Amino acid sequence: MFKKRISVSQKRQITIPIEFYNDVGIEKEVECYVQDNAIVIRPVRESGGEFDEQILADLIFQGLSGEELLASFKETRKKIRPAVEGLIAEAELAAKGKSKHSTYDDVFGAEDK
Repeated sequence: MFKKRISVSQKRQITIPIEFYNDVGIEKEVECYVQDNAIVIRPVRESGGEFDEQILADLIFQGLSGEELLASFKETRKKIRPAVEGLIAEAELAAKGKSKHSTYDDVFGAEDK
């Protein structure tokens, strides 16, 4: 594993060594979080279009076409990342036992017996 010591400026800024930058494929953004008492910095990967087909099918089913379809598709697609990030945040809270939903039954509802 390649390691390198880097300085932190008075404004809490760091410069990512070019070797790290290139090796992990950083483009425009990174995400940063704390895990196991370490700061993790990793590149943000833009959506590969995993939901595009489902979004388009739903919008077409709603009767949209042409410019209206395109505008609705773009608007709907923008909502995917925040929704996924919200799900991840909720899962992290649940893993720490701090979520309002802590059991399978809380999340999905208990079946009436």
